[in-house]
Amino acid sequence: MKKWFIAIAGNIGAGKSTLTQMLSDRLQWEPFFEAVGDNPYLADFYQDMERWSFHSQVFFLSRRLRHHYQLLQRPNSVVQDRSVYEDAEIFACNLYRQGAISARDYQSYQELYNVLSVLLPPPDLVVYLRASVSTLRNRIACRGRDFERDITPEYLEQLNGLYEEWVERFDLCPVLTVPSDRLDFVTNFHHLDLIVERIMERLTGREEVVFP
Repeated sequence: MKKWFIAIAGNIGAGKSTLTQMLSDRLQWEPFFEAVGDNPYLADFYQDMERWSFHSQVFFLSRRLRHHYQLLQRPNSVVQDRSVYEDAEIFACNLYRQGAISARDYQSYQELYNVLSVLLPPPDLVVYLRASVSTLRNRIACRGRDFERDITPEYLEQLNGLYEEWVERFDLCPVLTVPSDRLDFVTNFHHLDLIVERIMERLTGREEVVFP
């Protein structure tokens, strides 16, 4: 049986962790969840973003690259919660556009990311959970995490725009876009079945798949 490696991408509250677990349970693949609490720069970053954004993003990038490499070595199929590409293409880019990372630091960061992302074998598939700001806010409110309480609609909209820009130009591996506003894979098992079916169709190249 072929080993597969897929990454689940999407904005805050899109359902990446939930879909990662559900796919793992359904397909008997190994899940790998995002871990951000071990970043030694986070406390400094929240106190002074302009000073510590570059350091924090380099740490996230190096950790994510290491995890990506480790997942490539796994003997069985894996599903990853958030891809290595999102750190650079979405979050570092957003900090740069907000002025929290200088042009010089951002250029250095991008050169490092571009070289490593080309050298590192990509996943077999990226599953992008597309969700509107209203859907994201509802899901963020439902899970009730204190550290997400102050996330603004404007911030989510900025990230959504960057996700759309990234998906449009991303060509390292196939991308399956899931319309997360109308597919509730948490409460509707038919919707989960549909997503699993589309994933396997895309992985095996049986057809160019779209959601109805």
